[in-house]
Amino acid sequence: MDDRARTPRQLPLDLPHRPARGRDDFLLAPCNDEAVRWIDLWPSWPAPALVLHGPGGCGKTHLLNVWATRADAPVWEAGELAVEDLDRRLGAAMAVAVDHADTLASEDRAEAGDALFHLYNMMRERGGHLLLAAREAPARWAFGRADLRSRLAAAPAVGLGAPDDALLAAVLTKLFGDRQLPVGPEVIRYLTARMPRTFAAAGTIVADLDRLALAERRRVTTALARRVLDEEDRRTE
Repeated sequence: MDDRARTPRQLPLDLPHRPARGRDDFLLAPCNDEAVRWIDLWPSWPAPALVLHGPGGCGKTHLLNVWATRADAPVWEAGELAVEDLDRRLGAAMAVAVDHADTLASEDRAEAGDALFHLYNMMRERGGHLLLAAREAPARWAFGRADLRSRLAAAPAVGLGAPDDALLAAVLTKLFGDRQLPVGPEVIRYLTARMPRTFAAAGTIVADLDRLALAERRRVTTALARRVLDEEDRRTE
């Protein structure tokens, strides 16, 4: 196993308690390094569009925002797209990021799907780029428009996986450090083995532990971590 698989190196990471616009503290690991390489490859993409796909909480939206900052691109929610509003919203932009693009596959989103088709064409005509984020790869989207399906089928689609143990441990360590919370390795190991495998869950758990430790004027221990995870389980039942 190489060092990269064991020790994530730093790039920008989307953390709930602060903006995710820079590239100074993102943790790169095997589950996301291909997607990061594609973001770094811009503007030398082989097609007008690129699709990032993966499970919720794997970092898609963050990479969308990293690229948008670099490309000076607006970030739009897919469900907000409308054909009649594209020209005004787009202005002179040469790049656009669209989050949750696969939600347009439902019948009640047909108008937004039409807008995505026109947005793709506008970016291609301008020589610009479109970055889409979704849970599924475009081949699994059930769009009614054959012309939109064919365009997206020609776009590179890059998957992100759920964070592995090494990445989760590194994320938790960084989050606790950002809050100046001293935490022993046994707490990190306990959380990593039991928490949901998403960056969003890591942020929520660390914030909850911070509040509880402050309220009870005690340090973060495995026992405290157990209480927070139990409470999280009760909320999701």
